[in-house]
Amino acid sequence: MRLALRASMTLALIAAALPVDARVQIEHWVTQSGARAYFVEAHGLPIVDVSIEFAAGSAYDPRERAGLARLTLTLLKAGSARYSEAEVDRRIADAGAELRENFDPDRAGFALRTLSSEAERKSAVDTLADLLQTPRFASEVFEREKTRAIANAAEAETQPDHIAEERLYALMYPSHPYGSTAKPATLSAITLEDVQRHYRIHYGSSDATVTIVGDLSSGAARALAEELTSRLAKGDEGKVPPVAPPKPGETLRVPHPSTQAHVLLGVPALARADPDYFPLLVGNYILGGGGFNSRLMTEVRSKHGLAYSVYSYFQPLAQRGPFQVGLQTRRDQAKEALKLAQDVISEFVARGPSEAELKAAKKSLVGGFPLRIDTNRKLLEQLSAIGFYNLPLGWLDEYPARLEAVTLEQIRRAFALRVDPEKLAIVVVGASD
Repeated sequence: MRLALRASMTLALIAAALPVDARVQIEHWVTQSGARAYFVEAHGLPIVDVSIEFAAGSAYDPRERAGLARLTLTLLKAGSARYSEAEVDRRIADAGAELRENFDPDRAGFALRTLSSEAERKSAVDTLADLLQTPRFASEVFEREKTRAIANAAEAETQPDHIAEERLYALMYPSHPYGSTAKPATLSAITLEDVQRHYRIHYGSSDATVTIVGDLSSGAARALAEELTSRLAKGDEGKVPPVAPPKPGETLRVPHPSTQAHVLLGVPALARADPDYFPLLVGNYILGGGGFNSRLMTEVRSKHGLAYSVYSYFQPLAQRGPFQVGLQTRRDQAKEALKLAQDVISEFVARGPSEAELKAAKKSLVGGFPLRIDTNRKLLEQLSAIGFYNLPLGWLDEYPARLEAVTLEQIRRAFALRVDPEKLAIVVVGASD
């Protein structure tokens, strides 16, 4: 694929900084086809960032055809009724644009970065609109991408980090689509008709979210959103089923010849719209999300030297996404490192953080917040989440104040409710015993 010089010089090497002390002015409307649209006008640089996402992530895979959603997204990028795969690549490059896939358990779609000049912008948006609304789904491209996906899945099954995560999710979500993983066998079962059916059902205007940030007027943004969605069928409104309450945690040890043992712990914990979002966010920064300042890092690495790094995070999803803790350690230290991590988690859940820890966490999180929205692309990612999950339009404006409002008691209560140490699923890959 040819890369235009103006793309590499204009798009890759510059970022559009936003005034961090200003409120984010979000314009919101519904297109004629029923898609939700969100727009922030920013004229600092001649760039427009666009994303369009659908409720079409891996959670919508049939269990026996896990991998279907990702394969469908890949094929959408490979040609339309008007443009062949090679022509799509040429048009994106000649417009000085960049097209990326967005994919997770809930969402599937594309992010387009283009110059804001009318000719380049219209060419790039026209290409994306055609891919989304009249995909080609050529049989030879399907066979090529399916073969590639099977090979990648087979390779992944040899990697200890992939094995650990796959087994952990299967333990956390034993009967829920969040727990399924694409395997060579499930990918082999997918047909071109499956891909076409998945597209018809899940890539409809009723579940589309368009977000736009950059150098264009409100009227031009509205026209852009219409162009991307006007020819989409209505589709079905996708809903991820609820996650069952977690059962007592299981421990799974998987033999592997890796030089390091990979240790993961997790439990379903947090939905995107959960009222405990901010107490859990602040609490996790203290527990394992704050790098060298976190308790897990201090205890497991600094004091005992059992791992080079150790982390924890929440992944909020449409339904309860995981709370996960991970580390790598020497094979002969896996048992000791796991026990210490469990002890740190149990102590934190039982007692919560100190006042000093809470103060330091708030200072870091509030002080670092402007860096989460200081470029068009970062703002687009935040705006996409607001749109897809139907968060309040004032979410970003209220974010620092809601961090500051978190109390010690809120953190203790939220962790006690969401993270039961006895219900943590545990996977150890590659330990010596």
